[in-house]
This record gives sequence, C-alpha cells and structure tokens, in this order.
Amino acid sequence: MPTNSSPSPQLPLSPSPLPLVGKTILVTRSVGQSSEFTEVLASSGANVIEMPTLEIAPPSSWAALDDAIAHLSDFHWLILTSTNGVDYFFQRLLTQGKDARTLAGIKIAVVGEKTAQCLKQRCLLPDFIPPNFVADSLVANFPEELIGKKILFPRVESGGREVLVKELTVRGAEVIEVAAYQSCCPSTIPSSAALAIQSGSVDVITFASSKTVQFFYQMAQKILADDSLGNEPSTVANSLEGVCIASIGPQTSKTCRSLIGRVDVEADEYTLDGLTKALIKWATNS
Repeated sequence: MPTNSSPSPQLPLSPSPLPLVGKTILVTRSVGQSSEFTEVLASSGANVIEMPTLEIAPPSSWAALDDAIAHLSDFHWLILTSTNGVDYFFQRLLTQGKDARTLAGIKIAVVGEKTAQCLKQRCLLPDFIPPNFVADSLVANFPEELIGKKILFPRVESGGREVLVKELTVRGAEVIEVAAYQSCCPSTIPSSAALAIQSGSVDVITFASSKTVQFFYQMAQKILADDSLGNEPSTVANSLEGVCIASIGPQTSKTCRSLIGRVDVEADEYTLDGLTKALIKWATNS
C-alpha cells in the first residue's frame, strides 16, 4: 500500500504565555511607584531592573496651596492631573483641618483612570474625565463653558502643564496654579542599573513621563562618565543604540526624541497597561 510521503501539516505555534521572556527591561518610574508595573512585566517573562529617575517631595513652599485651600469656596473647578497631585493636595487639606466635605461645591476634573481611582479612595468621584488620558484632551472636551470660571490647579512645582493652563485661559477661565509637590532627580543610582547600561545588557527602557526621560538622561550621562568597565566615552544616544525606547504617550515621546533621538514603541492608550500591551506587541512581532 503506497505511503503518502508529503510532510504532515504543521500546526501554528501558539503565542508564548510569557511574551517578554528573554527581555531585560529597565523601568524608570519614580521611587515607590514602580513595583506594580515591575510585577506586570515580570509576570510576562521579563527580567526587570528598576532605576527610579524621580523622587517626589513636598514643594519648596506650601504658601500658595494653603492660601487656595483657605479660599476653596471661590473656585468652580479643581483639576487634578496625577496621583501625586491628589495625594499632596489632600494631605495639605487635612493639615489645614479640612476634609473632602470642603469640596462639596466644587466640580472636580481628573486626567487618567489612575488619578480617578486615587480620588475614589477618598470617597470622591470626578465630575469629568476626558476621553483620552492626556491633559490636552481635558480642554478639548471640557463639559461646560469656561468663560468666568475660576479653576484651581495643584501641580508639580516646575515643568508642569503649561499648554493646559494656556488653553484654559484662552477659553476664558481664570486658572490659579499652585505648587503641590516637586519632582527631583535622585542622587543615587542602583548599581544593577548602572552595570546593565554600561554592559549593554538592556533590551528595553520604559518612560512614563517627560520628567523620567529628562532625569534618566542626566543619570545616564553620569553612568557613562563613570564607566567602570573601561568602555570608550559615548553619548547617551549612541550607548542606547539597539535598545528599544518605549514611551507611555505623545508628550513623553517628544522628550525622548529631543534627548535620545527616537522612540521605538508608544502606547496606544496612555497608561501603564497600554504601555505593557505595546511592549508585548513589539516583542511578539520582533
């Protein structure tokens, strides 16, 4: 009886349950905020090295925020664009002997689901969340006329949302910006992160904000200048050749291009979940 000599059809390979296996990923979130993201990446198979590039601290002065809290009834809206803004605003509210009930007559707008969740932990729901997780979307989709509205905006002490404030002002709002916290570049660098960059063993670097890019760049310059492996001096951009630069969204990507020269992966949804999905897609297709 003749045999069929043609090869058996090959079944398609199923996607790996660990799509990031074999990838070393450098996470540059702020001190104390990287653990959840690290766990998600590690659960997908990645070897994760944490290199915090931000330290969050109180502002150099509480005066402006204290004054705004003392006159909360003057404001129509409170805008919160980060979990740090929520944390420090409410910390100061309590310090002044007030609580969430003080905000009963004020509408609250937030940017991002994480910020909304942070607010919910204080038994408050936002009155408005823009459809896209970026501050510019807040202005474009604001739910009411802004002329004559007084808005309180607690923000990072420097390098904040200048475009947001400008656009709100153009539309007729009076925006009171107050420093609620400040972000600083850490003074120390984990030895594991320094060695990984010097040895070229990093496959991916993730950035979740423009500030993380800026401070990473400063820290990387120091790492390269203090190279203990005897490598030839190199620019940051050259030293990262072949490393996937992964950004959480357009503003962060803009800073990456300015300092590092490129972006290889950008999240479609501007969240850490969105960044994780983008990395898995990149790893699967590469």
